[in-house]
Amino acid sequence: MQILYFDVLNPFWWIATAIIGFKTFAFVDAATRREDAYRAADKKTKPFWLVVLGLALGLDLLFGANPITGFLTLIGLVAAIVYVVDVRPAIKQLTDGRGSGNNRNTGPYGPW
Repeated sequence: MQILYFDVLNPFWWIATAIIGFKTFAFVDAATRREDAYRAADKKTKPFWLVVLGLALGLDLLFGANPITGFLTLIGLVAAIVYVVDVRPAIKQLTDGRGSGNNRNTGPYGPW
């Protein structure tokens, strides 16, 4: 019910909304990547990341930001950051960012 209360003058509401948006982005991105790319990048499996990111997002949506679940929110945020900073670039590098395994004509800064 916390997310339904729109207190736009409260900066903590904006921070909570940004965290939920970031976790949603990480979860949707993890769901749209190929499963074999996770193993090829030597990262955890796709179901592992979907469960971790789904729990992180679900807890925020169910309980909102309060002192009791604040620690869980931070743990979920760290998991989403790890996915976006470490796992996502490794998978994008293997799949050329479009889901295909074709890495031809690419330089150190992108395609040429």
